[in-house]
Amino acid sequence: MWSEGGGAHTIRDMKYTIENPRHFVDAMHQKPVNAIIEHVRDGSVVRALLLPDHYLITVMLSGVKCPSFKREADGVETPEAYAAEAKFFTESRLLQRDVQIIMESCPNQIILGTILHPNGNITELLLKEGFARCVDWSMAVYTQGADKLRAAEKSAKERRVRIWKDYVAPTANLDLKDRQFVAKVMQVVNADAMVVKLNSGEYKTVHLSSIRPPRIEGEKNKDKDKRFRPLYDIPYMFEAREFMRKKLIGKKVNVTVDYIRAATGAGETTPAFSERTCATVSIGGINIAEALVSKGLATIIRYRQDDDQRSSHYDELLAAEARAIKNGKGLHSKKEVPIHRVADISGDTQKAKQFLPFLQRAGRSEAVVEYVFSGSRLKLYMPKETCLITFLLAGIECPRGSRNTPGGMQTAEPFSNEAMLFTRELVLQREVEVEVESMDKAGNFIGWLHIEGMNLSVALVENALSKVHFTAERSSYYKTLVTAEEPCRERKEKVWANYEEKPVEEVVQMTEEKERVTNYISAYVTEITDSMHFYAQDVETGAQLESLMETMRAEIAAQPPVEGSYAPRRGDFCIAKFADGEWYRARLEKVESTSKIHVFYIDYGNREVVSSVRLAAMPPAFSTRILPAQATEYTFAFIQVPQDDDIRAEVVDSLVRDIQNTQCLLNVEYAGASCPHVTLQFGDTKDDVGLGLVKEGMVMVDVRKEKHLAKMVTEYLNGQESAKSARLNIWRYGDFRADDADEFGYRR
Repeated sequence: MWSEGGGAHTIRDMKYTIENPRHFVDAMHQKPVNAIIEHVRDGSVVRALLLPDHYLITVMLSGVKCPSFKREADGVETPEAYAAEAKFFTESRLLQRDVQIIMESCPNQIILGTILHPNGNITELLLKEGFARCVDWSMAVYTQGADKLRAAEKSAKERRVRIWKDYVAPTANLDLKDRQFVAKVMQVVNADAMVVKLNSGEYKTVHLSSIRPPRIEGEKNKDKDKRFRPLYDIPYMFEAREFMRKKLIGKKVNVTVDYIRAATGAGETTPAFSERTCATVSIGGINIAEALVSKGLATIIRYRQDDDQRSSHYDELLAAEARAIKNGKGLHSKKEVPIHRVADISGDTQKAKQFLPFLQRAGRSEAVVEYVFSGSRLKLYMPKETCLITFLLAGIECPRGSRNTPGGMQTAEPFSNEAMLFTRELVLQREVEVEVESMDKAGNFIGWLHIEGMNLSVALVENALSKVHFTAERSSYYKTLVTAEEPCRERKEKVWANYEEKPVEEVVQMTEEKERVTNYISAYVTEITDSMHFYAQDVETGAQLESLMETMRAEIAAQPPVEGSYAPRRGDFCIAKFADGEWYRARLEKVESTSKIHVFYIDYGNREVVSSVRLAAMPPAFSTRILPAQATEYTFAFIQVPQDDDIRAEVVDSLVRDIQNTQCLLNVEYAGASCPHVTLQFGDTKDDVGLGLVKEGMVMVDVRKEKHLAKMVTEYLNGQESAKSARLNIWRYGDFRADDADEFGYRR
């Protein structure tokens, strides 16, 4: 006071107001600023003096809220429960103390920040001691890690201290095994729900916590003239379901139950909901709900501040949604919404008739199983054709479930439910391949369904949940089906419980009366595969193929295709330029990238990996309707294909030298699982090629039991005995089959 100038140099220039608080906060770049706490309004709001610039500001703690003092109309302040205690907690630690403040955001002129004291972070301490609760709206700007705040609040809840003294956890009534478990995903119901199978075999529907799937508000975008199909008609619903299906179906997932949403009754504007188990589902450390939200395929539910029924990873979900909005993903995109025009031709006989020839020619087509009606009746989505069809499994007679008939309710046949559950668990929502053979009068397609190399008809028969139908006799799968059926019939298992032997004896008798049919045709062998299958052309149609090739190449030379204009898709027929520079008809078997496309040359049987620049659309005048594919696949009858790679390669080399690109005589002996089994004779000497391999000791004999083939089998076995006696090739060390056949790669 007595210094020179009267102490004028110590007068502080106090700034009580800030013109632009948002700009002021942004200018600090979230760096710690020295300050003194001048006043504590309540546990989470303080008045602070910033140094050295002497700004006096009000700061609200980011991410939390303490009980406050409510001012009544007459000016009297009424404290909420624990408001005074929370205020004293903050006052006793910060008032008139030197601290550092990180100013983090300024929504609606309110400065949000974090106060750091040498002894700790007051925000976390308030939560841990039960003086505050987390708030979602300001949690997002908290720079010290929102997970720390949630952990501190969780600790106070578990200890039931202060404001949490009456707290009851949403999953408090559940056992630990019901709160956390591993389950297998069997079905994705929609974009936020799935059916899982527990280790006990029980099925359970689980909803993803705190997310809302895509939806249409009110009647907007609904077409009154057609049936509303949410999966295809709600924007991004199909993409969300497909993301879930591809990621989860058939996989084991970790489920952590967050809360049980109680059942609600229907209101005037809201539907009724049954009780829902809401959980966090993860696979390989990835939170599926977070992945969905980050792709813009779901949104986050906003809760009341005191509502604890929410995801245990709610902050991560909010952050994921913010990223999706910023990047304009999915539902937040400004682009036009994707439209899925899916034709449902189930039961539409006229449309089904139009599709039938196309599906028959396509061979194996990709499909997704959308619904399982029974063990042998399914609804399929064909992505390439963008249609829904009803598909019946061929070759089998499956037990029927209960159904309404004109005469009343028909009771279910035994094991119908087991067959349906078997099919559902095996193929529901899986990607499969189907071969369409025919159609019934109701517009349902009939054929074979394959999943990961397994024929579903055969699998049902193997598990005694179906019988072989007589219509399978003309199919190449007939022998496989009969072989699968025999053990079940002998054990009188499931559908065979009341089986009697008599009908089988009649069938066997008819089979024994058959005679071997010899009808050798001239064939030109064009390709031999590593598995000892070979492709051959019928000599009679050879001239037609040559004429078609010449005409096609002349047309292409006159009007060359534009490089890169063809968009390859698996299963398509096209033309491909072979290594010799000539164009051939081909089918696309696999598309890995534009530079790696697997093609099969349908007239010659060889395969190649090419780039898209060597492909072009097939001119309609040269399609398979004009001239069918000329290369037919065969394999050798009465011969076991060697399992050992080196021995098989030696046999294939011998065949390539002897018969590839030569004319031979071919006779079909019996059907196989994938192609006919034939005997092949040299065109000039008429010697049997397969028998020659047996006599040279290159292969072993596959003994067939059919009586009409007995003579041929005997001839092959005699040839094998002579090779064994001479110790040729595989017999050089004697007969190895008794003790170490597996070591040599053979099976008896």
